[in-house]
Amino acid sequence: MAKTPSIPKSEFAKRWAALQEKMATADLDVVIAHGHEADPANVRYLSDYWPLFETGGVAIGRRGDPVLLIGPESLTFARTRSKIEQIMQILQYRESAEPDYPGMPLDTFKDVFKAVAGRRQIKRIGIAGMSVMPMTIFRAIEEAAPAQAEVVRADDLLTEMRQVKSNAELRCMREAFRISEVATEAVLEQIKPGMTEQEVVGIAQGAMYAEGAEYEGHPTYVLTGRNSTHAIGRPSTKVIKEGEMIQLNIGALVGGYSSSVGRPVCIGKMPAKMRELVEVGLEAHYKTMEFMKAGVPAAEVVIKFEEFIADRGYADYLLYGPCHAIGLMEVERPWMESSSEYLLEENMTFQVDTFLYTKSYGLRWEDGVRVTKSGVEMLSDKRLEVIEL
Repeated sequence: MAKTPSIPKSEFAKRWAALQEKMATADLDVVIAHGHEADPANVRYLSDYWPLFETGGVAIGRRGDPVLLIGPESLTFARTRSKIEQIMQILQYRESAEPDYPGMPLDTFKDVFKAVAGRRQIKRIGIAGMSVMPMTIFRAIEEAAPAQAEVVRADDLLTEMRQVKSNAELRCMREAFRISEVATEAVLEQIKPGMTEQEVVGIAQGAMYAEGAEYEGHPTYVLTGRNSTHAIGRPSTKVIKEGEMIQLNIGALVGGYSSSVGRPVCIGKMPAKMRELVEVGLEAHYKTMEFMKAGVPAAEVVIKFEEFIADRGYADYLLYGPCHAIGLMEVERPWMESSSEYLLEENMTFQVDTFLYTKSYGLRWEDGVRVTKSGVEMLSDKRLEVIEL
């Protein structure tokens, strides 16, 4: 097996320097990025560390190297993964059972501020990842901050950096999508009536890990019958039957970068109305990609997509769409909505996510794309057809 792609340490150093430039422009003296097991993106982007059970953070000042912030139990694990040399253990990053760790020497946020700012005055502290930061950590930061310091939200700094992908990031994503397509094909070869949704998830997971995935890019969707109406759902012990909708969404994680391949499937022939909705969804899926290229307003893509769906008579079957960004998270900023105010840029990566549903069944076509000057590069393109097994 070829070596699995990853992000080199030199690229992390470039990220630190780029963030420090943005901090100077935003007049921020310290930035603390936060992440946890389900949303590690900002922390992994800056350190390659991926917390579990405990949470994690990265603190960085205007100059010098950043510091990785972890809980009391993760030190040996963090040392094997982190591209940041200095690691500090903070009580507030402990797991949610909140053990006290009596007698264990731990750092505080006062120590953190001294490590990243030295004797320089701290006037403004930015938080990246505010929406997932626990109040316990936020309060500890506020209490340790100098009296004159202001604590502000700084998510946009990292969002701006993460949305245009480097060559190394794209290599990770292409490999993640390749593995996802292999796993999807394994499912299509082995799925049969009488299996449960959860059994089929096992097929997908086995194929992904065998191909070199480090984890799932998101919880694997095998949602059948009425369960397929769930835009967000979890597989169950429901038994799969012939003639019903099977919504597959299979995504591998490689080097921290996510993927997802979504295909509506039926064992046996689809009922006429179901097939019609599947075909309209696939046509809309391709239309979205036709609308996309560098320089196009994101809102324009959405408006054209919604007009297409409405013209075909399916506006009432639409929950959202048609795109969201993908990278270190399977769903990340920026979303593509009619209210969006940004232009598409070369090397932005999106999930073209076409979800339509009725009261009885739903379907999702989903593929990754990279924005180019003339259109898009598809990161996944296998089995874009009506799939009747």
